[in-house]
Amino acid sequence: MQSDIVKKGIERAPHRSLLRAVGCSSDDWDRPFIGVINSFSEIVPGHIHLQRLAVSVKDGVRSRGGVPFEVNTIAVCDGIAMNHPGMRYSLPSREIIADSVEILARAHAFDGLVFMASCDKVVPGMLMGAVRLNLPCVFVSGGPMLAGRLGGRDSARAVDLMTVFEAVGAVAKGKMTEAELEELEKVACPGCGSCAGMFTANTMNCLSEALGIALPGNGTIPAVDERRAQLAYRAGSQIMEAVALDIRPRDVLTGDSLHNALTLDMAMGGSTNSVLHLAAIAHEAGIDFPLSLVNRVSDSTPHICRLSPAGDQHIEDLDRAGGIPAVMHELSGLLRLKAQTVMGKPLGELVETPASVNSEVIRPLSRPYASTGGISILFGNLAPEGCVVKTAAVASEMLVHSGPARVFDSEEQATAAIMKEEFRSGEVMVIRYEGPRGGPGMREMLAATSLLSGMGADREVALVTDGRFSGATRGAAIGHVSPEAADKGPIAALRNGDLINIDIPARRLEVELSKEEIAQRIDSLPVFEPRVKTGYLRRYSDGVSSASAGAVFRP
Repeated sequence: MQSDIVKKGIERAPHRSLLRAVGCSSDDWDRPFIGVINSFSEIVPGHIHLQRLAVSVKDGVRSRGGVPFEVNTIAVCDGIAMNHPGMRYSLPSREIIADSVEILARAHAFDGLVFMASCDKVVPGMLMGAVRLNLPCVFVSGGPMLAGRLGGRDSARAVDLMTVFEAVGAVAKGKMTEAELEELEKVACPGCGSCAGMFTANTMNCLSEALGIALPGNGTIPAVDERRAQLAYRAGSQIMEAVALDIRPRDVLTGDSLHNALTLDMAMGGSTNSVLHLAAIAHEAGIDFPLSLVNRVSDSTPHICRLSPAGDQHIEDLDRAGGIPAVMHELSGLLRLKAQTVMGKPLGELVETPASVNSEVIRPLSRPYASTGGISILFGNLAPEGCVVKTAAVASEMLVHSGPARVFDSEEQATAAIMKEEFRSGEVMVIRYEGPRGGPGMREMLAATSLLSGMGADREVALVTDGRFSGATRGAAIGHVSPEAADKGPIAALRNGDLINIDIPARRLEVELSKEEIAQRIDSLPVFEPRVKTGYLRRYSDGVSSASAGAVFRP
């Protein structure tokens, strides 16, 4: 066992003395040491209950003869960090999490790992660390939050965090009172768990099942459901099986499992951030992941689930309908069923479940919401390396759109203009210098998109940015434009009034400028000066790659 280097031999007597100080006994020296890497935090709703779930994980480890040690990484709540400088730290935290996982596991010589996370950057950060370490591991999330209920018992409607963000726009437009907003605020997030829609956190937790690195139910069993504790116990038990069978992440996270995750993503209309994270995981695994692959999978995968923000259903509805196993059962003809899983079984054996019990929550392939997947990658002279849009959440009238650019050099400028309604129907609002390097940190801009939706303008105005949009975003919101403005990508050449053409079905994003004119404008720009001069964000800005490559650190 790897842990023998800290517990076996005369020269390890000092190490054993320290281990006895944390509760180990002589009986533990022949048992596997299991790191339970927890991202518990009292300020993150998706993580506040993870200490309780960790007790179940550790009980599962002990039941199979392992010695569990709970250790911690950081976690950022994107909702709380949204629309202020704190959001610059969200995506960069992913790299710190991956590094901290590596440090914790190597420094303490763990034989296997159970990863505990719920929210947006923590799950992919841990996945990146898992692939890098290649130690046996199992993932278990804290589970989704239940949707809130607004209104009387008989007339209550389901609401979530996105509803609150959009309500701010409705108040600014005069369509809702501040008192009504306060009532919504009080009920939208009723308890622990990752926000209730098919936003980034729940997308990644669902994709973990398709990747084969998490147990069935990981993505959809609600945080407050007792089945979540049972799942945590089974995860603790399963890591011992993975250690015994020597099942490692690089056996599981392969080109086939990434294909399966993309297929599930397209069928569910997951968050656009999943593209960024899957690319980063593939980078760690040394697997080729061109953005064109996303479109190839999307072309062959019908969109069969329409959860918030694309529809009115929530993750709890998907769970009642059979969860991710039921979705993958419907998709089985499109999946690579021989892909290995942490269960020691091929994926095909895990999707041999009955079909969905609700054909509206999980539609059959013969009657999809759309014939192609819920995410598209666009290319063109405005995004030579690509950009991404959540097609599933775009109104039909905005799938093809042409309009003059209204250009902003920061999220703050754009948000202030939207609040003052300083835009016109038909325009394309461009928010640049918000990419991985330029932001720095590639902020999510849910405030801008939700304001437009709350004002009812998301069917009239498009947004284009080199930054990111939240998984809760809806409308013609096109993000991850690459190369970014800070790297003198074509988006830096745009001026107010330039005509931008968006054709999502054709996967094109173009500006009506010649190649020569774009080049001349770019050449006239000054050298980019980083906005942040010191600290981690400056180091991040200097070292991060393009969004098209997953926004990972350059070698």
